[in-house]
Amino acid sequence: MLKFPAGKALGISAVLGVLISAPGVAGANGVVKIDGSSTVYPITEAVAEDFQIAKKGKIRVTVGISGTGGGFKKFCRGEIDIANASRPILKKEMDDCKAAGVQYVEMPVAYDALTVVINPKNDWSKAITVAELKTIWEPAAQGKIMKWSQVNPAWPNEPIKLFGAGADSGTFDYFTEAIVGKAKSSRGDFTASEDDNVLVQGVASDRNALGFFGFAYYVENQKKVKAVAVDGGKGGVLPSAKTVEDGSYQPLSRPIFIYVNVKAAEKPEVKEFIEFYMSNAMVLVKEVKFFPLPAQVYTTNLEHLSKKKIGTVFGGQSEVGLRIEELLKREASF
Repeated sequence: MLKFPAGKALGISAVLGVLISAPGVAGANGVVKIDGSSTVYPITEAVAEDFQIAKKGKIRVTVGISGTGGGFKKFCRGEIDIANASRPILKKEMDDCKAAGVQYVEMPVAYDALTVVINPKNDWSKAITVAELKTIWEPAAQGKIMKWSQVNPAWPNEPIKLFGAGADSGTFDYFTEAIVGKAKSSRGDFTASEDDNVLVQGVASDRNALGFFGFAYYVENQKKVKAVAVDGGKGGVLPSAKTVEDGSYQPLSRPIFIYVNVKAAEKPEVKEFIEFYMSNAMVLVKEVKFFPLPAQVYTTNLEHLSKKKIGTVFGGQSEVGLRIEELLKREASF
């Protein structure tokens, strides 16, 4: 059974209310504050739910959704203990954290397959090339590429309705860099949201819609939306555990992360939560339909926290097409 946290389906405004009103948390002795990526949210929320049960309500965990960029803003201001991130921390965010004296440990927690989706009634677009996606999403397309037939003459002369991640989202950053060639470089005339449920509903309600979001949201909503095979030059490939693990789903496979404030991790409740997270990640990541990393990665994450190995292996830049084996090499040598 898909263990997708119920709070997410209620939308962003309900998330904190659901958590605060959860049974048994009123007498909590400590609070762990987390915010950031909507993509990473289901993993961290699943961990938080199990952790709070294990602790019998003695520790409360709040998990908000403000997008990766919004989460890093709060993180670097010291407002939260942990940031969920669907991309690595960027140079400006590193500078902001440094200026505020916030040191952090970067922890990859899973791989995701950013999924391009269409309405189930769309019977013409079974596969789409990276070049066609660029034609749709690049800034020059704004106000000009308005119909499916303009992207591919074999497709119908029907309006194309676009749904995508908001500008504060790490998913938006990664998608635009992977498809357009530059992070945040995109047309602006589309329905944008940090809440993936809004995107799901938009695509599900319009035959001519196309959108993108993380794989878990696609899996949860397979009756409402349909995945499109992405052709990165070697034929169309659908996202799956196999195509992510063998590196063939490119360029839209990506690692996703949590970032832990080193000072906050000195608090027992935060330390216990991180230990619980890494000990249970392989099972819970799979339950919410992401792709777990090898067990050694989660052990290494705890070692890095224990040894206070602060910083990032990405140098302040996002990176497209990073395969799992390359990520493992970087983390092991950090």
